[in-house]
Amino acid sequence: MIEILSSGALNSVQDRGRRGLLSSGVSRSGAMDVVALDAANALVGNEAGAAAIEVAAFPFRLRFEAATAVAVTGALAEARLSGRRLPPWWATEAKAGDELTIAPPTAGARVYVAVGGGIDVPLLLGARATEIKSGYGGHEGRGLRRGDHLPLGPRRPGRLPDGGIGTPPPPGRDRTDEPLRVLPAAEWPDFSEEARRLFATTSWRVTAEADRQGCRLDGPELTRQRPRELLSHGIVPGTVQVPPAGRPIVQLAEANTCGGYPKIATVIEADLWRLGQAMPGDALRFAVVGRDEALAALRETAGWLDRLRGAAALYRVS
Repeated sequence: MIEILSSGALNSVQDRGRRGLLSSGVSRSGAMDVVALDAANALVGNEAGAAAIEVAAFPFRLRFEAATAVAVTGALAEARLSGRRLPPWWATEAKAGDELTIAPPTAGARVYVAVGGGIDVPLLLGARATEIKSGYGGHEGRGLRRGDHLPLGPRRPGRLPDGGIGTPPPPGRDRTDEPLRVLPAAEWPDFSEEARRLFATTSWRVTAEADRQGCRLDGPELTRQRPRELLSHGIVPGTVQVPPAGRPIVQLAEANTCGGYPKIATVIEADLWRLGQAMPGDALRFAVVGRDEALAALRETAGWLDRLRGAAALYRVS
């Protein structure tokens, strides 16, 4: 069990989300930075689908009521375990009574805290993720509050070595100026040549209208050369829609499952973490790529995670 000592409504229990249910009107939800979540679980020896805490409101503080392993990944933020500073992307053993404190990030927006055995909230539609927008899943369907107690699942045998283990961040985390790679979407041909050029060359600004549902960007107006009424159609996390005002909205973890705005592009799965770590005022650029590059990026990330899981398993001691 862990006790939440200081939190905010944006902090929640998340896993990899409810996948395969969009056609039934169920939002994916889950972590905004799935790679950071997967890495945290790998470091403490959990299955990839284990639930952890997504921290987006700071400072955040919790107390361990039993000994377990803990990992902190994601945004660059000072994390201390009972006063001892933890390096970035690090896992270590926590004793009963230890307190974990996470300060506001100096880079990025969300930190992930994984514990041995995962956060053992009930499964709902195949996942433990909190759907904050609709109020279900996770811990009582809401963000975490001071005084909440979260149960832990059974931990795998073995423990982390003295001092803990860590990893360099995944590929691309040190290249924050790289563009978000996108695939052209269904209505890409509807936009004028100038609009398509602006989309791919503009430095867009993340507005204050950014949350787990979507991210509105500020920049030039994107116009369609073939305006037409559209029926509502399916959308997924990463879909870039352009409403009548002409400024893009990128759908994120708690995206609606359908919508009627034209879709100019879709952010590839491997780059969605960049939006999960974006803050209001940050600049974003887009680069149009093909399917082969999108799949290669997924394979690169999957290979990095496989190597991390293998290395973490080697360091575990009985």
